[in-house]
Amino acid sequence: QLQLVESGGGLVQPGGSLRLSCAASGFTLDYYAIGWFRQAPGKEREGVSYISRSGSRTKYRDSVKGRFTISRDNAKNTVYLQMDNLKPEDTAVYYCAAGRRVSDLGPLIFTHLYDVWGQGTQVTVSS
Repeated sequence: QLQLVESGGGLVQPGGSLRLSCAASGFTLDYYAIGWFRQAPGKEREGVSYISRSGSRTKYRDSVKGRFTISRDNAKNTVYLQMDNLKPEDTAVYYCAAGRRVSDLGPLIFTHLYDVWGQGTQVTVSS
């Protein structure tokens, strides 16, 4: 069974940091591009960040550029999202997703190209 499990969410004050992890089981992430998405209450799901299969290419939504960093460790079958200088508007459930057909063209938009989704981890930024 192909699974992605997110961890690392929690409650943090504005300006704080969290590192989310996305661990795969039942398959190897080497052949998959990875996306991080988030959904806040009452809002549409939105793409946050993307990393290519090799890890050489990344993309971020404008609102997190300079604050979030995506990385992957294929040896550990895990992808990370380092989130610094968090803001209240970053509050959401964060999901990771893996896709073999995902390319650099619209990876934060074409969510139908992702094959496996995690269950999500809650991130709350509040004082």
